[in-house]
Amino acid sequence: MNIDKHAPIEWRFSRRAQKLESSAIREILKVTMRPEIISFAGGLPSPETFPVDHLRAAYDKVLTTQGKVALQYGPSDGYAPLREWVAASLSKEGARIVPEQVLMVSGSQQALDLLGKVLIDEGSKVLVETPSYLGALQAFSVYGPQFESLPTDDGGLLPESIAEIGQGARLLYALPNFQNPTGRTLSVERRHALVEACARLRVPLIEDDPYGALCYRGEPLPKLLGMNPEGVIHMGSFSKVLTPGIRLGYLVGPQPLIRKLEQAKQAADLHTAQITQMVVYEAVKDGFLDGHIPTIRKLYADQCQVMLSALEEFFPAGTRWTRPEGGMFIWVRLPEHIDSMKLLDEAVAELVAFVPGAPFYANDPQHNTLRLSFVTVPPEKIREGVAKLAKLIAAKL
Repeated sequence: MNIDKHAPIEWRFSRRAQKLESSAIREILKVTMRPEIISFAGGLPSPETFPVDHLRAAYDKVLTTQGKVALQYGPSDGYAPLREWVAASLSKEGARIVPEQVLMVSGSQQALDLLGKVLIDEGSKVLVETPSYLGALQAFSVYGPQFESLPTDDGGLLPESIAEIGQGARLLYALPNFQNPTGRTLSVERRHALVEACARLRVPLIEDDPYGALCYRGEPLPKLLGMNPEGVIHMGSFSKVLTPGIRLGYLVGPQPLIRKLEQAKQAADLHTAQITQMVVYEAVKDGFLDGHIPTIRKLYADQCQVMLSALEEFFPAGTRWTRPEGGMFIWVRLPEHIDSMKLLDEAVAELVAFVPGAPFYANDPQHNTLRLSFVTVPPEKIREGVAKLAKLIAAKL
């Protein structure tokens, strides 16, 4: 057989594959990973919060006492003791959750993909905030939805807008706590109004809550799940309270939906790594997070205040920003004539990076916006980076 080794293969990608695009944030991070750059770009938890010794001990114990089980295949819905722990934790916050309502997943991004696969058809109406989490827009876009952007203000999503455009929607996706990218938080009143509006229209409400535990003061606000367990799909993650490298999250919802999501997960990866789930259960089962999360809150609160103070000191008139009460992000609005994507090129040249805001919009992107993350940058570098950005912005006024 004569084969022309130099003849290129003509790859015939599916229509779905042809629509795929790289994450704008991931592409930016490739540029900004140089150590000399002050990067406010990544939505990365601070490595200072990773409980390395505690997790090492958990790995040692699991492998020593249950090594053969941990290294074997596991059930698609997840490690039973961990599912029971998740159900019990959420049941303390107003909902009555049973383990059969919990599906363990390989990070929240897999949860979003499974929800898109199960709930979205080509052309389905999907409601999202303005702006919304880029990772969700990217995951859902694979399935060809028609995004409808819900209006927001400084208090987040406006629930009354759902009545106008929500009819026939397949789902509404929201981050009520310290939203990515804006850092905004929904009030208790708006939470109730949001849940009621979705219930009236019979629209499934996805509550993505990776940051809810990271409030800077007081207690976390009530979860949407507890207000309507039959109509709310709750997404949780261990990435922001333990470590992102383990890639472990969970979905909680009505059992018929969870079973369908489990079937979709079987087709995707059979199950999330058994050893990871067993280690996380060993790490959290005796209340470790009750003492660990407050240390994360304090670190992030302190660094957020440093950035807010620097913005007040250095940023020119005509710029506005959010003042988050938790989480990892500050959202900045520049004068309308400034394009943050072009500003990024200039900032990187000055060894500072951020994420332009336009990719976070499902429709009608606002190019004069940007996201700053403060949790991985030391205080003195926060001030230096903000001062450099301010100088670049002031030169355009």
